Amino acid sequence: MKNLFAVFMLVFGMVFLNLIPEANAQTEAQTEMTSGDSAIHHNDGEAVHSEGHDAHGSAPIWLVIPFVALLLMIATGPLFYENFWHHNYPKIAVGLAIMVVFYYLFVLHNVHGPVHALAEYIQFIALLSSLYIASGGILIEIDKKSTPLANVTLLLVGALVSNLIGTTGASMLLIRPFIRLNKGNIQPYHIIFFIFMVSNIGGSLTPIGDPPLFLGFLKGVPFFWTIEHNWPAWALALLLLAGVFYVIDRKFGKSIEEEDLEEVVYTNKFGLIGSRNFLWLLVIIGSVFLDPNVLDWVPAINYDGQKFSFLREIIMLSVAFMSYKFADQKAIKGNEFNFEPILEVAFIFIGIFGTMMPALELVGNFAKSPEGAALITHNTLYWGTGVLSGVLDNAPTYLNFLAAAMASQGAEIGVIEDVRNFSLDNYEDSSFELMAISLASVFFGAMTYIGNGPNFMVKSIAEQNGIKMPSFFGYIIRFSLPILLPILFIIWLVFFAFV
Repeated sequence: MKNLFAVFMLVFGMVFLNLIPEANAQTEAQTEMTSGDSAIHHNDGEAVHSEGHDAHGSAPIWLVIPFVALLLMIATGPLFYENFWHHNYPKIAVGLAIMVVFYYLFVLHNVHGPVHALAEYIQFIALLSSLYIASGGILIEIDKKSTPLANVTLLLVGALVSNLIGTTGASMLLIRPFIRLNKGNIQPYHIIFFIFMVSNIGGSLTPIGDPPLFLGFLKGVPFFWTIEHNWPAWALALLLLAGVFYVIDRKFGKSIEEEDLEEVVYTNKFGLIGSRNFLWLLVIIGSVFLDPNVLDWVPAINYDGQKFSFLREIIMLSVAFMSYKFADQKAIKGNEFNFEPILEVAFIFIGIFGTMMPALELVGNFAKSPEGAALITHNTLYWGTGVLSGVLDNAPTYLNFLAAAMASQGAEIGVIEDVRNFSLDNYEDSSFELMAISLASVFFGAMTYIGNGPNFMVKSIAEQNGIKMPSFFGYIIRFSLPILLPILFIIWLVFFAFV
């Protein structure tokens, strides 16, 4: 109960304590103190150059409203005003982002924040879109009788693949073969477990796997940190889900009697069309390592003491174009490939990156306060990050809680060296706190349709194939709460509760 209380205090404290005038005064005082300093002194006594302490004011409390409004509309739009949202979400996302960016530029005279947000958005969307487009040109054909073992095998293979081409790429690549494998007896729980295992939890071993982890990589978390720290929880969660799915599939997978199914002759053949697109995927994966902050020879744009890559993004976007232009048209048609899902992600994240700057600033200021620092532990970070990742998008949630955890120990999320030191446990229990944030943001993203980008994409593809998917709340009540949440609780008990 103590941990649960602390979670709620942390989540709501970040928002509401900043609405108190004294908290605002404290924010201004902290800004004045840090504005005159050119360095932040770490626990080891080293002085590291601080970014973001220019002669500009701090964002006012009310400037977080566009960010909150956008996230609420992302959550409610497809459910309650679908037609309006579908036709207007690009205008809404871009419009809210422009409001915040213009305030930073022309009122706060802060060029630094928008420039960093733009650079990170370009890096983020270049990876996501290139993986989506390249994987869309690969068609996997399976002509085999469905069995619980075959289904579990495909789900576990998909979980591994999601670390190589991202949860978005793996979902796009494997959801249709999974549906075809279960032709004649496909049921909603098949799709739900696919979302759990392939579209979310599977991608927690590499920065390529899931958007929150890639944002952490861009901020300075070493590439191999995730597999080193996350694999035990990843393996346990997938084994538990695979076991539950196997039991359910044995019991309900034959709920339609075989004699009632249309006569189907299986050849037990496996077909692959568009295999050359795997080469394009390898180029994308290889380009991820072209990080100018790690490899000095990689050309970069130097701004405010930091290096921003552009070669990596040029390669990714070029691969996206080439892989689509020269894709096997049979694979494109077989996958019913279109650009609508990635365009929606692109516009939505323009809004998220543009509007979340003041939210990150406020979270950091709250975490620096005695009240905020006292609430931040690996337990509250796990449940706090998880709760918000389930009901909001998990990528900005990851950044907000990482900013809070770092700020509570005097580190800055905008300083790459600070993030690297935090991940390497150069602060007290910092690596363990980052592990809690990373696992929770990825795992809890499966709690709702809106927790992670691929969730809605998979749901849409399933419905196009005639599968009656549960509603937003049906998904939560019938599957997330009784199946996924207990497993996430076990993960907490095993890895965090008693440490």
